[in-house]
Amino acid sequence: MRSYFEKMTTFGHALKKGRIKSTEANLAGIKKAEDEITEAVDRVKLAGFSEEKINARGQMTVWQRLEYLVDPGTWRPLHTLFNPMNNVEETTNVIDGIGKISGKWAVIIGFDNKVMAGAWLPGQSENILRVTDLAKRLNIPLVWLVNCSGAKLTEQEKFYANRRGAGTPFFRHAELEQMGIPVLAGIYGTNPAGGGYQSISPTILFAHKDCNMAVGGIGIVSGMAPKGAFDIEAAEEIIEKAKQFKAKPPGSVNVHYDETGFFRYVFEDETGVLDRIKEYMKDMPAYAPKFFRVADPKEPAFPVDDLYRLIPLNPKRVYDFEEVLARLVDAGEHMEFRPDYGPEVYAGLCKVDGFLMACVGNRQEYLGKNYPEYADYPGMGGKLYRQGLIKLNEFVTLCGRDRVPIIWFQDSSGLDVGDAAERAELLGLAQGLVYSIQQTDVPMMLLLLRKGTASAHYLMGGPTANRHNAFTIGTVASEIYVMHGETAAVATYSRRLVKEKEAGRPLEPIVEKMNQLAEEYHEKSRPLFCAKTGMIDEIVPMRDLRTYLVAFAGAAYQNPKSICPQHHLMLPRVIRG
Repeated sequence: MRSYFEKMTTFGHALKKGRIKSTEANLAGIKKAEDEITEAVDRVKLAGFSEEKINARGQMTVWQRLEYLVDPGTWRPLHTLFNPMNNVEETTNVIDGIGKISGKWAVIIGFDNKVMAGAWLPGQSENILRVTDLAKRLNIPLVWLVNCSGAKLTEQEKFYANRRGAGTPFFRHAELEQMGIPVLAGIYGTNPAGGGYQSISPTILFAHKDCNMAVGGIGIVSGMAPKGAFDIEAAEEIIEKAKQFKAKPPGSVNVHYDETGFFRYVFEDETGVLDRIKEYMKDMPAYAPKFFRVADPKEPAFPVDDLYRLIPLNPKRVYDFEEVLARLVDAGEHMEFRPDYGPEVYAGLCKVDGFLMACVGNRQEYLGKNYPEYADYPGMGGKLYRQGLIKLNEFVTLCGRDRVPIIWFQDSSGLDVGDAAERAELLGLAQGLVYSIQQTDVPMMLLLLRKGTASAHYLMGGPTANRHNAFTIGTVASEIYVMHGETAAVATYSRRLVKEKEAGRPLEPIVEKMNQLAEEYHEKSRPLFCAKTGMIDEIVPMRDLRTYLVAFAGAAYQNPKSICPQHHLMLPRVIRG
């Protein structure tokens, strides 16, 4: 298939001096917004005790463990700002992402031992659920750095029970193992109750000499026989038992290495645990990259930093999607699918780090005269029309047939609406795209360039495709809402305006409410809000966007569950005709 992939059609152009000059303000605006996100990330990293205090106790922090464990330059964090319950700690207390260990991609997660010694916090179970889903979707190992003191008991009702509560990850570990996906765990510190379950559920346990894991910890064991109330006598008894278990906590290495054998290995040094995980990762099932690469890896044809000038921070301004894509894929080369049909969406084959990837994105410009063909109004990029939906159904179906992972680049204002759109069957075609996505069973990722709006957010590879969307990344220009705030204000208050006008009452109070609603929509659709609530898994600087595409491509092709031989591929042949 060399004739198809070694040299594909080039696209994109270098920025001209006039464009560079005219986009200085946009560059400065994006850089400023990225600095604000960096400050929020730093607050998470600095939460809890200082690194110096943890090190003085003879421990490494979770950040130091990650730095030691992960191959340099490969760490791609996810969910850093995820905090859906608005914890005062500003974190769910687990740090996760994807990265290479001994040259192989893994999903990696660790408890932040600087914050309450890694305790369960509200929102943490949902975070862990997303991580186990990621390992499942990419079919790559899950690596844990366990250091969990149990639960923040004063808020247990927010996370302990329920269908997606703190016990769910234990079952998800079992599910991964049944699928043949190993869960490796390096275990540090004291891990009672929930920490104990988190320790025992992985596949192989690598223990530090000072760690323990137990059904119950000091506090639980010393208070197992309450009398219904506390008095001084009970308090003295608790003190004695607490002293006893502090001196010798349950579930130590002596128990779980020497007696139960649950710990497969025990190490004197913290780094010894990480070294053995590295050793095991060398032996994890994985295809060599050459097995799936269709060409030698190449850098994009144009600087990635051009994105600061190409993607307008103002969501109402248009841009050329192909120019953006040319800065993210190998050599600025592609094979576009049905370029003369459904002009509102781009669909095509590109290479990322030498791997074949399907790319789908929303075009933004005016779509030309007599389009859409079923209506008497002009079509604008960002919306989905009949032809675009048909094209995407065809393209996605062929991606499933050829086992090609999909990268969605979303910047959409929604589907076309009105009677003409209904007669054009947009509802059925949109649901057809959902069906087409569902039947592919190929990994997908979403890069939300700017707008995620209405049902188009679901259709264009959104995280609602739980079994397909591996992760969603955004930029500081990203925003998500069912409709724009101004549109929502009109939809909410238009009838009320008519009623007030006909009654002869002043319109100012309604106008004030409309402005208030529009402002609320704006605040609750911003990147930081989207990251905190989990609508976006990570806000990524423009300059780093390609690194996430490279990580996704490498992880998706590392150990796929099914293979289409290159010489059996149909998509490139359909494109060439």
